[in-house]
Amino acid sequence: MNTQLIESLVQIIQTLSEEEQLLIKAKLFSNIPYPSIVEITQLAQSGGAFQFLQNEPDIYTIEDGEPIQ
Repeated sequence: MNTQLIESLVQIIQTLSEEEQLLIKAKLFSNIPYPSIVEITQLAQSGGAFQFLQNEPDIYTIEDGEPIQ
């Protein structure tokens, strides 16, 4: 990693106006894709964070509560 180059770039960016810094930020982060709902769901299912629910009793039924209108 070229740490010296990175430090130099940071110093240069800090000398820019706030408007110029915002433009650089927009250029750097505009092409970062966000995960889709399907990808997030798959990650939650495969990650194991909700495995404890497998051992929990089913305490609610279809008859519980009121239907959503």
